[in-house]
Parts: sequence; C-alpha cells; structure tokens
Amino acid sequence: MSKPSKYKIAAVTMLRDDLFFLKIWLEYYGEMLGRENCYIVNHGHTPEVAEMAKGCNIIGIPGDHHKNFDMKRWRLLNNIVQGLNAYHDHVIVGDVDELVVLDPELGSLPAFLSKQKQRQVITPLGLEVIHRLDIEEKPIENKVLGPRRHVRIAPHYSKPCIISAGVKIARGGHFTQYEKINAPEGLYLFHLKFCDFAEYTRAMDRRNAITEEIGATKKEAAIGGHWFADARGEDRDVFETMGKFEMKEGFDVGFYRQAMIDSFEPRGDTGFYHFERPDYEVQFRLPERFAGVF
Repeated sequence: MSKPSKYKIAAVTMLRDDLFFLKIWLEYYGEMLGRENCYIVNHGHTPEVAEMAKGCNIIGIPGDHHKNFDMKRWRLLNNIVQGLNAYHDHVIVGDVDELVVLDPELGSLPAFLSKQKQRQVITPLGLEVIHRLDIEEKPIENKVLGPRRHVRIAPHYSKPCIISAGVKIARGGHFTQYEKINAPEGLYLFHLKFCDFAEYTRAMDRRNAITEEIGATKKEAAIGGHWFADARGEDRDVFETMGKFEMKEGFDVGFYRQAMIDSFEPRGDTGFYHFERPDYEVQFRLPERFAGVF
C-alpha cells in the first residue's frame, strides 16, 4: 500500500484494456501522489484493471460501445474533475498513455504544483516518446525512459490538463474555457503511444476492432481517424518516419513553449481558448537526468 501523500493533488484517467499503459501510469502517479489520490474510470468493469489498480479509487462503468463515446467520456471526466477540485488543490486529467513530468533538475512535480496558485489551468509542453527502431533494440521491462530516450515536439499533446479552476474541458482534453495560458518552463506532458512498436500494433488492433464493432463513421464516433483501419497505414512506416525527423542538439525547447504562449487566443466563438499546433518534424534526445523518471 502506498504511503499517503502530503499533497492534495489528484490524477484522473479512463481506460478500457490498456494494461501496458496502466502499469506505467500506476507506478508513476501511484508512487508520486499516493494511490488514494488516483481516480480510474474502468470502462467495461475489466477485472484486470480493478486488480492492478487496488488502492486507487475505481469507478466502473458499462462497457457498451457507443458511436459518440468520446463525447460521453469527456462529459464524465469533466464532472469528475470539477467534483474533485472541491477537495484537491490541483487535478491532473488525461489519457492513460499521458504523464505530466517536471524536469528532474527542478525538483518533484507535487512540490512544484503545491507552489502554484489555484483557480487556474496549467499547460505542459507536449513531448511524444518515440521508439527509434534503428537504435533502440531493448524492450521496455520496467522504466520507459532508459530503453527509450528520444522525443519529438508534439503541440497536439500540449494539453491544459492541470486543473484547479471551474472550467469546462473540451473533448479530447485539448482546450479549456480558461482565458489565460500558464505554460511553466520545465513542465512536460509525455505521450507514450509510440514508445514501443509491439505495444503500438497491439493497441491499434484493439482500437480498429472497436470501431468495426461500433459501425460508426469518423464523425459519429467523434474520435481521431487513426482508430479506423482505413486510416492506419503501415505501422513500421510511421515509426521509421518519425525516426528520420531532424535531430536537434541539446534540449532547449523554449522556442516551442513560447510559440504556444504567443499564439494563444479564443477558439472562435466556442468559449474555448487554443494555440497554434504546427507539426514540428524535429526530435531531441532526452538528457541523462530523465532516465528512470517513468
């Protein structure tokens, strides 16, 4: 059983069968925040999820597939986050393959967040962990960062995901109705979808099977087109393409964070706010200090 945390910070996620990523999520947030501050929506009452997440707060929901399930998912997550905000100083919300990480040279994430003001939204810079098939042969056994050390800049995953204000989060978690942007230096959202080639292919097989069973169009499902087999492409080509992105020296990513801040503006008349999310075809090798963080 994890030691109770002295920080009032919660982490929230929802999943269906993604046990590979759940293990990573639990080891990271469970140890850092205490499992008593971890909230997991178990879509489908999966027994393996309930067993792995013992000590966490587990909310089981029916596993029926719905054509607009992503909208329903974020409606649920929005309400959970707002409820938890009454009892926690900050709530971190996101997919099970997303982790908020503070640069280790700046200290611990809970200590950092405890110094941040409340009633705001915090947006980390998105980094996509990529499995370099040409040079990273070791499998992921315990920690991800070690066997995997390469990331690409991913503005799509620069999500406003640390919430302490009473705001609505848009479907997918990409936008909120908070009118200011706070993107602190050294704060990152690591997206793990591409961290392991074998796990990627298994996850895509599961997602393609779900959309086939639902029988919905991309518009009806309200999810990314990559869930559909006809938009998947060749898995190995996806990884090899990212591996060929321009390699940047060092780890100075301030330009990309500042670009988020400079382009922040209202998202039309929706009530949400956003920033530009260009596709940067660049990659970095993480400094040694990140090894073993998760």
